[in-house]
Amino acid sequence: MAEADEELRKTLLELRMMEGSADLIQSRLNIVNAALGETVLAANALEGVKGCPKGTEVLVPVGAGSYLRMTLTDVGNAITGVGAGVCIEKSIESSIQDLKSRQEELEKLSSSLQQQLIQLLNNIESSKVRLSRLIEAQSRSQPQKA
Repeated sequence: MAEADEELRKTLLELRMMEGSADLIQSRLNIVNAALGETVLAANALEGVKGCPKGTEVLVPVGAGSYLRMTLTDVGNAITGVGAGVCIEKSIESSIQDLKSRQEELEKLSSSLQQQLIQLLNNIESSKVRLSRLIEAQSRSQPQKA
């Protein structure tokens, strides 16, 4: 009986740990997908500006569905984030290439995280089935009270 209880506790602990890991992977996946969306949006915006002449009026989003009307003064360069809060001025074409590279990296990371999550969710399901069987076996082995 003590052996069955120990197996039940062990399976339950493993299940809880896997569920915690799944939550963590899902959180990371959400962050990666948000960064991916932002990267695609930035690359598309630079692609759109690339062919515009100097003096073109554009709407610049400032958040919460609000925009500022601006005039392009430099259509050849963009200020691009390179990490750790550092930004540098680069040609628009170079900035687009960097964003496309970042997009590829984020897509690979997203795919990897999705695969990990699927595998973990399959393991969780298997553990739930095993836990269910252990509980059922334990309830059958206990004497019934009348």
